Amino acid sequence: MPFHVLTAAFVHESNTFKKGETSLQDFRDDVLDLGQAAVDRFGNTNDELAGFLDAGREGGWCITHTVSAHATPGARVSQQAFDHIAGIICDAAREHAATLDGVALSLHGSMVPSFCEDGEGELLRRLRAILGDDLPIAVTLDLHAMVTPAMVERAQIFVSYKTYPHIDMRQTALHAGRLLDAAMRGTIRPKTIRAHRPMLDEANAGRTDVPQTAALYTRASEHEAEAGILAVSVNAGFSEADIAEMGPTVLVTHDNAPERAHEIAEALADTIWEGRGQVSNAFLTPAQASAEAAGFDAATGPLVIADYADNPGAGAYGDATALLSALLAVNAGPGAFAPMIDPEAAAMLHRHKVGDTVTLQLGGKNDPGFGGGPLLLTGEIVHLSDGTYTGDGPILGGITHSFGPTAVFRVQGIDILVVTLSGQMLDLQQVRTFGIEPSTLRFLVVKSMQHFRAAFEPVAGRVIVCDTGALATPQAHLRPYTRVHRPVWPLDREGFPHQDRRQPG
Repeated sequence: MPFHVLTAAFVHESNTFKKGETSLQDFRDDVLDLGQAAVDRFGNTNDELAGFLDAGREGGWCITHTVSAHATPGARVSQQAFDHIAGIICDAAREHAATLDGVALSLHGSMVPSFCEDGEGELLRRLRAILGDDLPIAVTLDLHAMVTPAMVERAQIFVSYKTYPHIDMRQTALHAGRLLDAAMRGTIRPKTIRAHRPMLDEANAGRTDVPQTAALYTRASEHEAEAGILAVSVNAGFSEADIAEMGPTVLVTHDNAPERAHEIAEALADTIWEGRGQVSNAFLTPAQASAEAAGFDAATGPLVIADYADNPGAGAYGDATALLSALLAVNAGPGAFAPMIDPEAAAMLHRHKVGDTVTLQLGGKNDPGFGGGPLLLTGEIVHLSDGTYTGDGPILGGITHSFGPTAVFRVQGIDILVVTLSGQMLDLQQVRTFGIEPSTLRFLVVKSMQHFRAAFEPVAGRVIVCDTGALATPQAHLRPYTRVHRPVWPLDREGFPHQDRRQPG
């Protein structure tokens, strides 16, 4: 008989400093696909579900896929949304409990529901109550997971991405699926060791395109070739989620090699701690970035400016105006600014037609204290759309998403992509679909921290990074942390005796 495996994806990165909640409708607006609909959409893309299916074909599994649920990073997940999606997964587990041999879950690792601090741990708790403690469960995690002790107690196998920008989702799930297959066959008895350090974030936020942090992931891969070491995951953590157990972790999934697994986890975690404070980004102010843009020679491609602090992919609002205001002040065009997440402005622009001149309040409406308030602007509508696009780059290739009602609003030679639904810049089709061609621009602002590099850096003449003071600012002291265990770096600069740094789970 083939192994029967239950699969699911329930993914959210929760910014606990953001107002409101991430609702069930937010998942519906992004991804909430059941069963075969999810397989049809993601089954042959760079997605974890595709990797689980690959493993299933290798192992001859019978797969029951329950749901693929993703929402753009944002505020804490509402209890209604969590209970609904977790309920789909748990109901299927209950229905098939008698025949299940294993479970494969695509999770983020930094989901914070409104009613607890550990969404992934809570989902695993509910599943264990149905399936018991022994059924093998394999979990994939985002590189920016905040892994709690409860998570590693409730699943045997963990495999995290090793790239940021994340381009190894399918590969990560195939790795986890192969370990699950071996566990179901009884050829391994996996367990996972956790090491944690009291930091808000790993050095360089885990970006794998700089030597200092790339070396961690190289070491992790090398350790995976050792006997008994099945997976080594270096998790950068997520500094925008204020929970007690926040911070970077190292996970080592092993087969009867606990001592070696512990050594590896602690050694890598020590390297993370020793590298605290290392930052490869040079953060420019809006005025500095705008001055660079105004004088940039785009002969080899546009100046790509990352609005790091207003990254929707870190749960920021995506409507900060400080950088746009500075660019307009120096007449920096021709350029583009993508996106400005402002449903009210998008709706107003859609009440007009292409070619109309419109005056409106744009951006800065959610929390003007982070990144600037609304701008009163007059410009021309040059494009109107329902916001649908299909990616063709390394992250979103072949995957269709939507910004909702979308307009391109031209002000002083700057084409502003005004959108309804939240999303960060991951793919060139997120601008080209709407008539914005980077090769014709002096500069292009992208609201993103790092993921933009996969698609936009190859077409850029140069890349710079701007701290606009928005919600995801690297200046962590501007956010009011109350839950994280103290002392924690960099909020605290002392009080870290060696024994207090080591917190294996």
